[in-house]
Formats: sequence, C-alpha cells, structure tokens
Amino acid sequence: MEIIGISEDKIKKISEVKKEKPWITKFRLDSYNNFKNLSMPEFGPEIDLNFDKIIYYKNDKSDEVIQNDWNNVLKPIVDELDDLGVREAETHMGGMGVQYESEVIYHSMLKELEEKKVVFTSIEVAMRDYPKLVEKYFGKIVSNKENKFAALNGAVFSGGSFIYVPPHTKLDRPLQSYFRINAKNMGQFERSLIIVDHDSDLHYIEGCTAPTYSDSSLHAAVVEIYVGKNSKCRYSTIQNWANNVYNLVTKRALVDENGTMEWIDGNIGSLATMKYPCCVLKGNYSRGTCITISVAGNGQNQDSGARMIHLGKYTKSNILSKSISRNGGNASYRGKVYIDKNADYSEASIKCDTLILDEKSKSDTFPDNTCQNVNSFLEHEATVSKISEENLFYLMSRGISRDRAEELIVLGFIEKFREELPMEYAVELNQLIKRNL
Repeated sequence: MEIIGISEDKIKKISEVKKEKPWITKFRLDSYNNFKNLSMPEFGPEIDLNFDKIIYYKNDKSDEVIQNDWNNVLKPIVDELDDLGVREAETHMGGMGVQYESEVIYHSMLKELEEKKVVFTSIEVAMRDYPKLVEKYFGKIVSNKENKFAALNGAVFSGGSFIYVPPHTKLDRPLQSYFRINAKNMGQFERSLIIVDHDSDLHYIEGCTAPTYSDSSLHAAVVEIYVGKNSKCRYSTIQNWANNVYNLVTKRALVDENGTMEWIDGNIGSLATMKYPCCVLKGNYSRGTCITISVAGNGQNQDSGARMIHLGKYTKSNILSKSISRNGGNASYRGKVYIDKNADYSEASIKCDTLILDEKSKSDTFPDNTCQNVNSFLEHEATVSKISEENLFYLMSRGISRDRAEELIVLGFIEKFREELPMEYAVELNQLIKRNL
C-alpha cells in the first residue's frame, strides 16, 4: 500500500489504516492545517521539495504484527539489514527496533528489562496499549505549530520508538532503533517519545540510512524526551543518509531537577540537514550536553548545531560542535543558548571547531546567545582551520602516505565525539569518515 501526495482525505486514510483513536486523528488534521499555513524556513539550506510527489505512507507487510523473530521477516529485508550490520549490532543491545519505510517491522527486548517494567515498542503499539501515558506527553514539548516540518510530521507520522523507563531503574545496555528508507521519493516521518522517570538512566542509540536515487527523499522526524528528577538520558545517533535525502528533524528534551540530557549527534550523509537538538533545562541543577559532528562533501549542506534553554537555577549546558567540509561541501553551526532572567547562577559553554579541507568548501557559524541575568556565565569559542603542511610533513617523514596522514589528522579532530560512542559505533564512524574523505 502506498499513499502519494498529501490531503485531508489521505491523512484520514493513514489514521484509518492504523485504527487510531479520534484524538490522534484530530491531532493529525490539526497538524495538517498548520502545515498548510506555515512557511518554509527562512534560514539554512535551500529546500526544493514537491510535496505532491512524496510517498507519505508505504507498507509492504502482509500482516500488522511486529515480529520478534528474524525468521519471520522477509528474507530480502533481512539480507539487506545484515549487510548494514544491524543484526550484529543487536547482540550488544538491551533491545532493538527496526523501521523499514513507514512501519516498524521488528522489535525485541531482553527479558530482564521486561521484568523491570521497561517499555520499548513502536509509537503505534504504545498508543494502543498505554494510551493515558502517551496522551499525557505526546506533542507537549514539540508543538505541531513548531515549524512546517514538525507540523508535517504531526500530520503523517508513522513508526518511531516509544520508551518508558520506570522510577529507580538503570539500564546496563543501550536500546537501539534503526530506520531505513529504501523506496524512491520516500518520506519517513517517525515519531519518537521517550520518558525517563525519576532516578533512572537510559542510553538510546539511533541509526539511519537510505540508498541513493536521482530523486530526493525526505526524512522529517520528531523526537520528544522527558528526563525526570535525578535521571539521565543519552541519545546517540549516526545518520548516514544518501546524498539525495533532505534530513529535517526536530528534537527536544525537557529536563527536570538535577536531571541530565546528553545528545551525541553525528551527521555524515544527506543532501541537506537541518537539525538542532535542544535541551530545556527546566529544573534547578539540571544539565544539558550536545556533542555534534557534521561532515559535508560535494553538493552537501550540513546545517546543524544545538539549542540550550536555561530556565532553572544553577543549570549547566555544554555544546561542542565539530564540522568537516571537503570537495565543495558546506558544514555550518547554528545554535541558540538562552539563559532566562530567573535562571540565576547558570553556566553555558559553546565551542565550535571547523576543519576545511580545500578551497572549494566553506563553513559558517550562526550563534544566538542571550544571558538575561548578571549572576550567570556564558562563553562561546570558535576555531576554523585547515590541515597544516607542518603536521602532514611530520607524519609523512615517518613513512606515512599523504592520504593516510590526512586521514589520521581528521580522525584526531573528531576524537572527542568518537570517544562518546560505544566501541562498535566508534569503529563504524571511523569507516564512514574514511569513505567520505
């Protein structure tokens, strides 16, 4: 089944196929009205999309059951995911979810986590099985009036993860979701909702890929995360979309008293990326960190960064942005830090490092930093550099080829980001960087 183009009737059809409750259908239709009325972003890369040609929903499954056994998943899909290393990664995780096109096709979780009452499933299953919990949090921190693509997601969302970690629960192993676009002109609009209740701890990992076609695809996801008192959530992602995909994502976390939110965000592929993970530091002594890397090659425009909103007292935030541009690519930082007048004794640090590998490439920095009280501290540091001939000469004098020397320097440049990843993902990142140099 395919739904191409967008209209009120087609949105109702998506809701009908999913057998949704009336409040969800209403949310979709309200979002569609907002989508029609909101303008395209007036900043960042140029977006050239024909919304009437996008596939908004595609499902090739013969049944509605999400499988927990790979033997029940179509073999061509299993073979494809094996080539991408998805099943191998599952052995290191506490749970795994896989979305293919518009629907989650596979889900598993360790029994010990089920015994701890941890919930890890698709957003559709959560809406059916945990309706009060979903309705309490869904769409509350990312409004369907937020921007045009958040509104579009609200209208046509399909798939995505729902996680609930009960109070006083620590997860020793990460949970992971993997998102795959495989069809030409496909749009993927997953919606993820993560709730880490008081005194709990979660590490969630996301991976995304797509093959290359001549026509553009669209990935417009929304992620909402709630971090309770004395809790911690880490969200790690490496997105390696093909160079025909527009990657336009809204991610935000609301952090309660003494909570910690960490975004570890890697952007390697895509035609254009606009993504600025956000922490709203609502509670006193709450903390937010965002470590990002963006790599832009020929024809790519990576417009990424972070947003930190300080509302509570004694809050702390740290942004570290690493960008690499080569062969005419554009990798830019765009960020916002706001310290409210009531957020006394807060601290914010922003550090942007850019490595430009040739004269055809570029990088820009667009900071928006505001401190509304005299008791707080905000600093911003930015560096732009190229690979020095002195460093190259030093390495080459020890028998290392020029290409290998450049590779070593680049890998050293991203070391701070890489060391935040699990070992198997750090190895994958090294291979992705090497292929893109």
